[in-house]
Amino acid sequence: MTERILHHFPLDPASRQVRLALGEKRLPFTEQTVRYWEQPDAFLDLNASGVTPVMVEDGLVLCESRTILDHLEETCPEPPLLGRDPQERAEARRLVLWFDRKFDLEVAGFLLHEKMEKRLLGLGAPDLAALRQGRESLRHHLAYLEALLSARDWLAGRRLSLADFAAAAYLSVIDYLGDVPWDGYPTVKTWYMKLKSRPAFRPILADRWPGLAPAAHYDDLDF
Repeated sequence: MTERILHHFPLDPASRQVRLALGEKRLPFTEQTVRYWEQPDAFLDLNASGVTPVMVEDGLVLCESRTILDHLEETCPEPPLLGRDPQERAEARRLVLWFDRKFDLEVAGFLLHEKMEKRLLGLGAPDLAALRQGRESLRHHLAYLEALLSARDWLAGRRLSLADFAAAAYLSVIDYLGDVPWDGYPTVKTWYMKLKSRPAFRPILADRWPGLAPAAHYDDLDF
């Protein structure tokens, strides 16, 4: 039996992408929580960049989400999370990069830094201007997702894909902090409710971190 150990931080969107993929593929793994901001030596020995997640599979060290997700698609292809159709695979890859680059820069880089990382690092109160900028950018991204989902069953097309998990990983952490204006984007909200109901999502909804309580509706499937 394959032994997998996932070194991750529960409120890290990249780590959540991998956890969702492992859950959807029904692959067992052991979790090891990493306080990445403390740069522990044991973790740096696995990944010199100090970035979560890292998965160790039967001694093979796989660093960061893209490497891990590509490995899972290659070695455990069922169910395929990039789709079976070339067009949907290309679209799924595009949207994963959209979230890991554009969304992370324009939204998560403000909201998660101000409301989560500053508290973890003891850097003081959130900057209100940065929060406003992150929330405004979030509304633009949600409008884009609303348009995509109004014409598709899932973000990349007809089937659930890594694009949905990338989006849900980011939005779920922001929702943990109570900053997603769901009521203004009904199609996105319905899509997210479908994802929340999947077995792979249950561990995500159980996440808690001391000193960072989730929004009251965070684990409610019918919010």
